[in-house]
Parts: sequence; C-alpha cells; structure tokens
Amino acid sequence: QVQLVESGGGLVQPGGSLRLSCAVAASTSIFRMCHVAWHRQRPGIEREFVARIAFTLITLYSESVKGRFTVSRDNAEKTGYLQMSSLKPEDTALYYCNVLCGDDSYWGRGTQVTVSS
Repeated sequence: QVQLVESGGGLVQPGGSLRLSCAVAASTSIFRMCHVAWHRQRPGIEREFVARIAFTLITLYSESVKGRFTVSRDNAEKTGYLQMSSLKPEDTALYYCNVLCGDDSYWGRGTQVTVSS
C-alpha cells in the first residue's frame, strides 16, 4: 500500500505562483518505477488531468496548463512536485496527486488552491 500526502496549496492572487508537493510513503526502489500525475477538481466540473511525469521523466500536460505549470520529481526524496505559475482564477480547484505503480493507482486527499484577488 502506498500513501500520498499533498501539500503547498493556498490562496494566491492572479498571476502568482505556488508549488505543490506530493510526498509518497514507499520505498525508493518502488517510487522510482512509478508515474506521478496531478489532477484537479474545479467547482462544478469533473476531475480532470493536469500533468504527469513518468518514471522515464517524460512529461505530459493538459492544454489548459501547458507553458504555465511544470511537473517534476525527486526520486531520492520520494516526492513529486507541481510548480504553478501565472495562475488564473479558473485554476481554482482541489488538486490531487496520483501515483501509478504498474497496475496499482494511489490517490492523495488533495490540496486546495484558490486564485483570487
């Protein structure tokens, strides 16, 4: 069983930045073979994909965040990151970390990001 804890959410003004973290309780040998993804659930909208970094370090972004968000990982720290810049009010959401290890998928409880002046 892999447990995840997201952190780094908060209230930020439009145009601001935040960095989300996803700390994974797993061995380093397991974590380095997992993909780390970020999803978000905006008010009134189904949960949607935001970004992913594979264990190969290949990244993928949704069109709505491409060029503004950067996904990364630190295998030694067993942590995934989502650097968010040029934030917009429509980025307001509950952000979830999702770790995929083979056929297994694990989710955190989410961290709230609110973009408002």
